[in-house]
Amino acid sequence: MILTYKIGHEKDFSRELSLAKKVAEYGVQHKSVSSADVKHFGLKSAISNQILRKYSRSKTAKSVKSVKLTIPSQSIRVVEDKIFIPCLKLSLPIYFPRDFVKINQVEIGEDFAYISVSYTDAPKIPELRTVGVDRNTTHHTIVASCLETGKVLKLGKSLNHIHHKYKNMRRHLQKMGKLRKIKEIRDRESRIVRDINHKTTTALMQFARENDACVVMEDLKDIRKTAKSRRKQRYSLHSWNFYQQQMMIEYKSKKFGVSVHYVAPQYTSQRCSRCGNIEQANRNGNLFQCKKCGIVEDSGANAGFNIAYLYRQGISQFSTDRDMLKGNTDTPKEALL
Repeated sequence: MILTYKIGHEKDFSRELSLAKKVAEYGVQHKSVSSADVKHFGLKSAISNQILRKYSRSKTAKSVKSVKLTIPSQSIRVVEDKIFIPCLKLSLPIYFPRDFVKINQVEIGEDFAYISVSYTDAPKIPELRTVGVDRNTTHHTIVASCLETGKVLKLGKSLNHIHHKYKNMRRHLQKMGKLRKIKEIRDRESRIVRDINHKTTTALMQFARENDACVVMEDLKDIRKTAKSRRKQRYSLHSWNFYQQQMMIEYKSKKFGVSVHYVAPQYTSQRCSRCGNIEQANRNGNLFQCKKCGIVEDSGANAGFNIAYLYRQGISQFSTDRDMLKGNTDTPKEALL
């Protein structure tokens, strides 16, 4: 498992970043991979090699906008609770867990350092139970239902409020013509949403681990193209960050030793989880009522139980299978401190 941690370095590397951009531009134009060809720029060869390797071999890069200083593992030293980068005379504190296998590389930007770290995957817990996860655009964004115990965990209720709060703020600023402030508001919203997603996905993994359960989710690929929604719900659908949630759940599953599976999303919200009836079921807001058996429960919890039941019927797909179809089995993910 590879995680990337973001840490502020509080140093001025404007000169080095300017040189790195020139090296990258040279690599794009001349397709050179030798640091000797860019020695005249004055950038350290360890950093030049990494930049050339990235931009010279790229088949799509035609121009360079911004470049980070990339330091390979060979040029990094770890002493006690600090990371030393001799070529930049930089020392970074280690705030993240120390049980890592190695530090792969460090990328230095204007304000932050991005540290790529490898961890050993946790041993898989036994799949004695099943937790079905219903992801929503409104109300609770994650509702986890344990099929065998009946326990329900609801998370992320504030996200929908945050999206609409910042939407109204941007609309007001748009009328006033304050475009720079709009960007600041958008960045602030993104940071708040990412932080909430980290907390909710961690709570979900802990819930699954405590119950010795695997996690089952709907495969929501192309949901924005296929979902039918009313006009007032379109903003919620298009601001829905289910993919970010999914990526966090997948990489945290390796950390907690929890297996992740996927099922088709059809009828999981319309079917009664007790009797399986679809035709006589009625969903009203956050409540689900079945006219056949009379059950009334939270609509997210009902969908979660249906998702878990579909997996137990044998209709599923491993998250590792999905990764292999995409051509990647261990994509680096960014983790907040």
